[in-house]
Amino acid sequence: MIHTDRISTPGPTPGVDLWWSGKHSHHGGNIQVLSTPDGWPLWTSEVRPGREHDVTCLRAHQDLLDSIREWTGEHDRHALADLGYEGEAEVFILPIKKTNGVKLTDDQKMHNWLQAYARARAEQANSLLKTTFKALRRVSLSPDRIGDIVAGALVLLQQEHQRTA
Repeated sequence: MIHTDRISTPGPTPGVDLWWSGKHSHHGGNIQVLSTPDGWPLWTSEVRPGREHDVTCLRAHQDLLDSIREWTGEHDRHALADLGYEGEAEVFILPIKKTNGVKLTDDQKMHNWLQAYARARAEQANSLLKTTFKALRRVSLSPDRIGDIVAGALVLLQQEHQRTA
């Protein structure tokens, strides 16, 4: 989520702002980031409205989803994701969701801990982009431009470190 101070774009539901994220309680754009296991950003999506759920944003990039399916299926590899992607459980390894009234077993808790530990390095890709480029902490342009700014930051980061993978 890239915060923005540009607001008031009517969404598809009356009275709901397109760029308002209820999860983050702030206006902004949702950017999907694909990273290596060691936390290096490889790809960033176009911006999607802040009100959209992560899996909805991912599905807007069908080519990416198909590529992940192909890459993980062919080589018996696994992509890790958080519960925001539970609609794509056949593509990603997800944490085990705790349901009301049912406690997780010790094995399930360990699965979640190991998965979170492994994902933490990959989450560094988001942090690396935001901490390296102050412009990504808050965008004062039209939210539609956030994707272009993030893509430019990714290219600059890769050029600076001479690393794309």
